[in-house]
Amino acid sequence: MTALKILFTTDTGLASLAVIGFLIGMGAFFSRLFVRKMREEERAAKQRQA
Repeated sequence: MTALKILFTTDTGLASLAVIGFLIGMGAFFSRLFVRKMREEERAAKQRQA
């Protein structure tokens, strides 16, 4: 319980939450980007074969 209090009330804890949130957002962004690029490449490869 003390750890949660420190996490949500101190500057260091809030900075840690900001970094964790940023990293989760960045992971979601890059996941979507990579999936989209793989699909584009797959479509381009199919068009080259046809």
